[in-house]
Formats: sequence, structure tokens, C-alpha cells
Amino acid sequence: MKKLMLTLAVSMLFVPAVQAANEVDAALAKLPPFGKDKPIPAPQITKKTLANGLTVWVVPRKGLPRVDFVLAVRGAGYAADDKQHPAFASMLATLLNEGTTKRDSRAIAETAQGLGGAVAASASHDGVTVFGNALTSNAAPMLQLLAEVARSPSFPASEVELAKGNALQSLKASEAQPSFRVERALNKVIYGDHPYATTTATVESITSVTDAYLKAEHGKRFRPDRALLVITGPVTVDAAMKMAGAAFGDWKAEGAALAETPPAPTEVKPVRQVLTREGSVQSTVRLASTGVPASTADLVPLRLTSTILGGGFSSRVNINLREEKGYTYGASAGARTYRNGGGIVGGADVRNEVTGAALKEFFGEYRKIGTELVPEAEMKMNKRYVAGGYLINNQLQKAVAATLASNWLIGLPPEFLGEYVTKIEKVSPEQVREMGKKYFAPERQSIIVVGDPGAVAEQLKEYGQFATDK
Repeated sequence: MKKLMLTLAVSMLFVPAVQAANEVDAALAKLPPFGKDKPIPAPQITKKTLANGLTVWVVPRKGLPRVDFVLAVRGAGYAADDKQHPAFASMLATLLNEGTTKRDSRAIAETAQGLGGAVAASASHDGVTVFGNALTSNAAPMLQLLAEVARSPSFPASEVELAKGNALQSLKASEAQPSFRVERALNKVIYGDHPYATTTATVESITSVTDAYLKAEHGKRFRPDRALLVITGPVTVDAAMKMAGAAFGDWKAEGAALAETPPAPTEVKPVRQVLTREGSVQSTVRLASTGVPASTADLVPLRLTSTILGGGFSSRVNINLREEKGYTYGASAGARTYRNGGGIVGGADVRNEVTGAALKEFFGEYRKIGTELVPEAEMKMNKRYVAGGYLINNQLQKAVAATLASNWLIGLPPEFLGEYVTKIEKVSPEQVREMGKKYFAPERQSIIVVGDPGAVAEQLKEYGQFATDK
């Protein structure tokens, strides 16, 4: 009797839910089709170069009374770090606004707030980027402050020690995370001795940093002839150039420039590694292989291929491993592209007992996208996803300035901003298949697993001989 009552109760809950779902489907079916995607209006960019070699792009925009500035310095990022100081560029960027020859960190923050904005910096593989924004009426003094932070940081000893202490604590926490360990390992696998491999800090690299070393490296890396300043907002070209000249016109390069970053490897022999994590109940699995620079002709079709295969919740590997198999909370795969190289990385965190099965599914999806044409409906869905995300992300002028600067750092022209959506729409199923075959072929992939060797060794045998770190 109790069983019958429970069944009736569940049915009473289930039927309305099904009816509601059907009503939603019926309503959606009556909606008109999506309109055609609109590309980002190609920004009107005025390009000039100051006498000292600084490139200035001015992008006038109507709207809120706010001006955004982005200073991108090429060759100042992780690729400039030597093997004794991996990830040094991150600390360098962090400390830029912690003191200048004129102000301490508090004065910098208070000045920026008083101007109705903020100033900050971050590092990437190919450069360091300094951001600033302010009300239009305060644009000139804000650019002066940004120039002060970028050109004359003082790296106070107290701030350096604080940053080192914070970095050591962060590193200690990161070392406990399998995702950090596997990222460090896959960078070595993909890039070998190339500078792109040195993007994670060590205790030695952090503790060896001094204010003198910071000043010396800043002098080598920050140069007007390797920098781009983007100015965007309700400002005229003449006014913007006047501000740029006042803030950066007397900036001079000192000494010889650092050597250009060499090309990263495009082919390496696949490896098999297990990084020991005794007692772990899950495995962190990664597939990794070499990629290509952002300037490659394959960039746009490769990005769409990455999205279809593993770039979102509805991607193939996520639907397969998460939704259908229940192996993981999330799976991904795709291309990373930098100025002088790139990588192909896929992976997921899975239960120990399905480690081998997860690899089988990954390789199956990799093989499929390189041998079969993607159906029209799937192509259309992913094109809308990529185009829509790009359009949304680049609506604000701050994002436009950041995208232009980021593209410049990795070797893409300013026109790419307005052309991207149109190029995505033109990618064919045949091109996606070619990208899959060229970059995601299973035989190209290295396998790195962080986990308990005793729990996964038997499952991994069919994928080759795995080296362990113990």
C-alpha cells in the first residue's frame, strides 16, 4: 500500500512537470528564428607613432563620460623570464602600482580613486599590460598616473617582501592542487626548454627576487619601441595624442632590447607521465600536444573546432564525459595560441575507476572530429555561441581596448577585432575536420595523469608505458 501511494505521489509531481516542459517547448516553437549575427562595427582607429617609437591607437567612442587606457608592453611577460625566475613577470606586474618615485602604494590608489578610476597591471606569456580609466574630465591626469606607474616604479623593499610572502603562500596552496602540478608538467611536455614552459613559480624563483633585480628587469623590458598605447572613449584624436605626448613623449629606451622570443616547438614526441598523489580518489587527466602561433591562417577554424570539441558546456567532450557517462563534473579540450607558438590541451578530473575509460572517450572524440563532418545544426549552434560570446565580451569600450592590446601582443592586426565574427561564420565543416585531423589526432597527444599510481596503473597499460615521478 505504501509503495502504491509513493508511486502515485511521484506521478502527481511528474505529470505537471512534463506538461510544463511541453508547454515551454510549444512556446519556443512559435518564436521567430534568430536574426543574422551582426559583426562588431569595425572601430575607427587612428594609428600614430611617437618619436620614441611608442605606437598609439586612438579609438573615439560615444557614450559614457569615461576614457580607458591600455598600455601593452611586448616582450615583458613570462617569455622574458629566465629559467631561474619562472613566472617573475607576474610579480613584476603586481608590484608596478605598489610605489613609484613620486608616490607610495596608498597615494597611487587614492589618486586613482580621486580621478574616478583605477590603475592596475597584469602579465601574460607575451607581455605586460597596464590598465587605467577615469572620467573624461580627468583623463589627462589619469594617463599621467598610468605613465608614472609604468615608467618609474620604485619597488619599495617592504612591498617586495610582502609580495614575496604572498606569492610563497599562494604557491604552497597551489602545490596542493593537482591542476597546478599537471599544468606545470604539460607546459614542459609541450614547450620543452622554450620560454613558454616557465610560467609557474618556484620557491627559489620567488625568494631570489630583490628590489634591485626588479628595477634591472623593468629597465630591460619596458621600452617605448616595444609598447602600444590604446586610448578609447569620448575623446578627439588630437586631444588623445596631446595626452599621450605629455605622458610618454620623453620616455626613452635604455640599453639594448631583450632578444625576441624564438618560435616554440611545433612537433614533439608524445610522452606518458603519472605524477604521484598517494591516496587520491580521483585522477586529473590531461592530453597535451604542440600547437601554433595566433598569427597562423588556421586560427579561426581552429578556434571553432576547439569550441565544438571542448570549449563549452555543450561541447562534445563535456556532453560525453559529464552528461552521458557521468565520469566528471566537467571536461574540456582546445587550442591555446600565443605570439610564437601554442598548445593543444584537453582533460578532466575523473574518478579513479574510470580513468582509462575517460581516456578512451577523449580519444574517440578526438578521432571523430578529425574524420567526420560536423552536422549543419551543430556547426550553426557553435558559430552562434562563439560569435555571440565575442560580441557580448566586446561591447564595453574597456573590453575593446583590452582586446586590441591583447591581439597586438600575440601578433594579430587591429582589423581582426571587426573581422572575427564574419570569419567564424565562413568556417566550413570540411575545415573543422581538417583542424581535427591536423591538431587533435590521438597519436600526437601526450598523456599526463595526477593521481594514485596503484589505483590507475592497470587501466593505463593500453595507452603505453608511463613514467612516474617516484
